[in-house]
Amino acid sequence: MREWASLNGRLMPAEQAQISIFDSGFMQGIGLFETMRAYEGQVFRLERHLDRLANSARILGWTIVPAVEEMRENVAQVVGATGQPDLRVRLTVTTGSLRVTEQDTPQLTIVATAAPGTNYPPELYTRGVTVIVSNHRQNPRDPTVGHKTTSYFARLAALREAHARRAFEALWFTPENRLAEGAISSVFLVEDDELLTPPLDTPVLPGITRATVIELANELRIPVREEQLVIDDVLSADELFLTNSLMEIMPVVRVEREPIGTEKPGEVTQRLAEAYVLLVERECVRV
Repeated sequence: MREWASLNGRLMPAEQAQISIFDSGFMQGIGLFETMRAYEGQVFRLERHLDRLANSARILGWTIVPAVEEMRENVAQVVGATGQPDLRVRLTVTTGSLRVTEQDTPQLTIVATAAPGTNYPPELYTRGVTVIVSNHRQNPRDPTVGHKTTSYFARLAALREAHARRAFEALWFTPENRLAEGAISSVFLVEDDELLTPPLDTPVLPGITRATVIELANELRIPVREEQLVIDDVLSADELFLTNSLMEIMPVVRVEREPIGTEKPGEVTQRLAEAYVLLVERECVRV
């Protein structure tokens, strides 16, 4: 099946999309992105993804803040052209060409792509996964931390290390040894039926799925609290799980060689996962 791209509002086969070699994203890694999932041809919580990207651009001091309407149109173009119900959608925005003169009008580079959803194997959800503790640290003084920037090498290096050790993900801690997040995910613990997660000012990415899980926990009357956590909290947890838009809710049953709880996906994790599926069905059904 052909993969499509929308480049600044122009729809084309993905292999034909080209950007300038002087683009700031290519030359300096100045860019933001969102990875989203479409169900039944509708991107789940699209507006929250677009608002997060625009807010990051604003906080990071971009001269031009991406317009939500323009980003939405690029996403709609590729989702419509792909014509498949379950999609992995990527939106990337950079500050555009570095060769802009004072006479030129600055223009962002906005690229959206869509491809058939690459779902994780079902057995990962039924058996749970293993994670490692990354040697990298989440630097609270890094101005890009807490934002989904295209400068993603450190994250991918940590993830590759985890995969090389036959683990699914790598947990990041701060220099003060406080739990932050996974290389590509948010982290939740369950302790005595209470849901715990690191606060946003750790700092961590304000994950769309993270926020959705907190919303669902409140609906299910599962106590939820943002809390500074350390490795002992992780290892003594009754349950542990990861979230992002593609994996949804992924149970963790081991941290390196240490079992978590009963070494099986826990009851609270499963309740939230079931509620997440029902929420997607409610929000992503064609009228």
